[in-house]
Amino acid sequence: MRRPRRAAFTAPMTIIVLGSVALAPAPAVAQTAGGTAPKPPVRPLGERPPGGAQAPSAPRAGGAEYGVLEPAATSRRPVVRELNVPSTAPAGRPPPVTLQIDEPGVGTVSVRVAVVDLSTRRPVLVVVMGWVHTGRRVPVSWPRGARLRPGRYHVSLTAHDHHAGTLLRRAHSSGVRTLTVTAPAKRLPLAPPPITSPSEAGVPTPAQLAAEGAVFPVAGPHTYGGPENRFGAPRAGYTHQGQDVLTAEGTPVLAPLAGEIVTSGNQAGGAGYYAVLHTRSGFDFMFAHCQAGSLAVSSGVVVARGQQLCLAGQTGDATAPHLHLEMWVGGWRTVNGHPIDPLPYLQALDRSGPTG
Repeated sequence: MRRPRRAAFTAPMTIIVLGSVALAPAPAVAQTAGGTAPKPPVRPLGERPPGGAQAPSAPRAGGAEYGVLEPAATSRRPVVRELNVPSTAPAGRPPPVTLQIDEPGVGTVSVRVAVVDLSTRRPVLVVVMGWVHTGRRVPVSWPRGARLRPGRYHVSLTAHDHHAGTLLRRAHSSGVRTLTVTAPAKRLPLAPPPITSPSEAGVPTPAQLAAEGAVFPVAGPHTYGGPENRFGAPRAGYTHQGQDVLTAEGTPVLAPLAGEIVTSGNQAGGAGYYAVLHTRSGFDFMFAHCQAGSLAVSSGVVVARGQQLCLAGQTGDATAPHLHLEMWVGGWRTVNGHPIDPLPYLQALDRSGPTG
């Protein structure tokens, strides 16, 4: 009796193409009595197997995808929230400066403020503020006697927390501000009120002096300057006792009235070359800062009205050519004498008027 032949089932061969690579798995053999189990079929890449779940292809909120590197978390560091520095300030005591530093979860940070001179790149002031509360605006307490000269400076902050975290500098919160310190403006003394006429009895008024034919003492273009050139303007330790008439070097200086020269000389640190004229009107005139070598008169010389006495200059304590004119009542620098404001008299005699 012939033994029956075993039936065999051969699975058809499949090919899965991935790009340009072909995979050809071995044929699976159906299980028969006394045979072996067939091999699992090969599935295309990315095909979900039955009963399983596919790995996410994009990161999920709150988790991390396998095989994708997470960026390291940024460590906490102090950040400048405010640094208030004026752009300009006058020379002298440093201007008010306030600051605020923030750092989440940190109560205090150590702060240091430096003022750096940009011309030398060196600090001229350093203030160690110690541990400062975060989230609060605090002022900088400058040392007593601290002074800043005119120039450009950087006001710079440095800070660190208890974990050695240093100040995080960003474009909008770098912790550096520029300060320009300017020289103080020169304050000119106030001009004294104009005197229209002397208040003393027996003293000629400007109109009376002009009616007598008095001559304007400067024979050329001139001005009366500013407040610092006026009678009564403050000087170092005294007040200005005359009126300055600014004019060109070498302009003739004339005698307003006829009279006699009381004295003349040279005071190198003050009036320079000068002459004093006594007149019968009761006035003494003093002419100062004459050009060197130009004095045409001396003590005891009698002069006529309009006679040239000297040339305008800038000898003595003078910074520009001018005539310093003083008018005295009761005698020049005598016990009973005193100066008066010459400007009303000069204006009354000034027929051509000032040129500026």
